[in-house]
Amino acid sequence: MCVNTERPKPVVKVSPDQRVFRGETVTLTCDIQGGGNIQWTYSWFKDGDTHNPYRTTTTTVISFRADYVSDSVNKYSCRGERSDSQRSDISAAVTLTVSGLKPKPELTSDPAGAALTGNTVTLTCRMDPSTGWHFYWYKHTPNSETKKTETNSYRVKIDSVSDGGQYWCRAGRGKPLYYYYTQYSDALWVNVTVSPKAVVTVRPDERVFRGETVTLRCDIKWGGDTEWTYRWEIEGTNNWYRNSADRCTQECSTSGTDNQTHRNAVSWCSTQEWNISSVDHIHSGKYTCTGQKNTQCSQRSDAVTLNVSAEAQAAVRVSPQPWLTEGDSVTLICEVTGSSTGWTFSWFRDDDHLSDSSRGAGGSYTLSPAALQHTGVYTCRAERGRPAYYTNYSNTQPLWITGVSRSVSLVVSPSRSQHFSSDSLSLSCEDQSNSAGWTVRRYTDRNTQDCSKQTGSTCRIVSLSTSDTGVYWCQSESGEKRHPLNITVHDGDVILVSSVDPVIEGDTLTLHCLHRSTNSPILRADFYKDGSLIQNQTTGEMNITTVSKSHEGFYYCKTERGQSLHSWISVRGSGQIFVFNILSFLLAACPYLLSTIVLLFKCYRARVTSAEGQIKYAVTE
Repeated sequence: MCVNTERPKPVVKVSPDQRVFRGETVTLTCDIQGGGNIQWTYSWFKDGDTHNPYRTTTTTVISFRADYVSDSVNKYSCRGERSDSQRSDISAAVTLTVSGLKPKPELTSDPAGAALTGNTVTLTCRMDPSTGWHFYWYKHTPNSETKKTETNSYRVKIDSVSDGGQYWCRAGRGKPLYYYYTQYSDALWVNVTVSPKAVVTVRPDERVFRGETVTLRCDIKWGGDTEWTYRWEIEGTNNWYRNSADRCTQECSTSGTDNQTHRNAVSWCSTQEWNISSVDHIHSGKYTCTGQKNTQCSQRSDAVTLNVSAEAQAAVRVSPQPWLTEGDSVTLICEVTGSSTGWTFSWFRDDDHLSDSSRGAGGSYTLSPAALQHTGVYTCRAERGRPAYYTNYSNTQPLWITGVSRSVSLVVSPSRSQHFSSDSLSLSCEDQSNSAGWTVRRYTDRNTQDCSKQTGSTCRIVSLSTSDTGVYWCQSESGEKRHPLNITVHDGDVILVSSVDPVIEGDTLTLHCLHRSTNSPILRADFYKDGSLIQNQTTGEMNITTVSKSHEGFYYCKTERGQSLHSWISVRGSGQIFVFNILSFLLAACPYLLSTIVLLFKCYRARVTSAEGQIKYAVTE
């Protein structure tokens, strides 16, 4: 039978640490490893003297105040003995170092600079040694404890500027009756500044169109040269951004985050500007951004909603109306449906780009004064961004400018602007100087075309239909347009009979209603101008004896048998006729007038020369 003669080996354990401070309570434990449950008596030895025990106890633990330690460095060991005279080995000595000065922790903060509201500041209370301590945190005054932690860091939530101010910390350890506190740290100022709010801007607009280039920019108004990094969040119905390699992995702790609202949001770490080269419907959504410097974040921006629509469509309208007399003013307005930001515009007449399109840079193209050569069909197109994005071409908008005392006239038979369907119509171009070379053209249902049945300069329509409604004019071989007239074809039983040409100021305007079956004026009719009743059923005819510019407008009549279509009655000034006639006379008489002036000038010079000679002769004598 073999007997194990190896003696157990005790180990000395120190609490709270092998480095303590004067006044702390120290606990030494003699742990005899492999000693079993046998009752031991413990001998304690100090500073290597193993012959004279420092203390003998029946328990494994001894405690004492470090104040009673005479030296700053002491070594302790222990040994166990049993009643059968069996002894353990003497433990290895442990060194207990005692400092006479009460420790003072160091308090630091992260970030070290100004803290921003809506963020957190991490306070760190540094102690050496760091074993076994609890940490106590104070705000405004050293005796106003706000928090106790087992670690040496404390996160302060900065909700408002009032969370700033002076902070302290101290540490403590030991048993309740013998608890030991360090000194307070020096005061640490936590400076709090209201967190700046990020602002998202979108170029060219929050409402964009498929294929445009969009730039989102995050701006943060903040003093100094602080470098920010940016985090974008997108909340939308599509997941196009979820597969990006640039997804943000670092969360920024901002206040006021509505988790319900942003539960589907995806974060992107990005630069200050974010470009989407060719947007599509999947890019629609709400965009927000946050700035981050170190561990501090700005306030989240308000959401900007990016709406991506189908291709952009330009639309053109005219003010005040498309029928003009030479010398009038007219403005064409080009607009992009549903968008008004950042567009420049190009204008076209009869599909030719206008060289002075820059006049329409703001969406308006003004002709003042309007001239005969401005007659035509206008369209516009808008563009914006770099690279440029173009809208579709707009609807067409014709402008018709009538002149005064023209050498070329469009003669209509019967001479009226409204006609019944199934009736016949004749239109002829008459040139006082040369009737050849002119043809009748028309603009109907957005198309410009020659008259379907034309012989020479005369167009004949045997049976009118509503599709023949439009504007007719005379056009030369070189493309000049003269004398546009509006012809309306009605399927109903009543038409308004009025002059096909503009009315001269001071003349009499006569209107009456014509019935299809009788082809004669109706005796009782109501007459309207611009939608307002101007004469009731007292007679079937209306006369305006002295016409002025104020009588210009849309007229129609209404009877028991039906209502006519609307006709535009234009009025031109009599002064225009006078001036034009004078100019025409001067131009016609120009060769004779010029030769007469030359002869008179020569006679005058001859007489002056003769008179000068006689005076000179008299002086000589």
